[in-house]
Amino acid sequence: MPAIKQVLVIRKDLKVRKGKMIAQGAHASLMAYLSALGNRANMMMVYEWLQTHKQTKICVGVESEEELLAIHAKAQAASLPCSLVLDSAKTEFDVPTYTAVAIGPADSDQIDKITKELKLL
Repeated sequence: MPAIKQVLVIRKDLKVRKGKMIAQGAHASLMAYLSALGNRANMMMVYEWLQTHKQTKICVGVESEEELLAIHAKAQAASLPCSLVLDSAKTEFDVPTYTAVAIGPADSDQIDKITKELKLL
């Protein structure tokens, strides 16, 4: 079985509280996990990630909404489980705002094709 991980991609340009940033990443993580569970082909990989790979997560950042949307589009095109968080603008934003993407759990090499150039948070 290949190495399995999940990568969280967070917008750094929004200048929000760290707690808000963490919450957005958590939303993305759970949404992508549920997306992976919804696909029978991913079930063994999800099980491996939970049991053997200790739910490995990597957090990286992007500088704009455009970068975030491009990462999400690449993950979708690669048929990787992924999610895109649209914040509902109830606390820190005046309008609904894209804040985070999660990719995986999936094969680390497949995710790296999309995220390897991004810097860790």
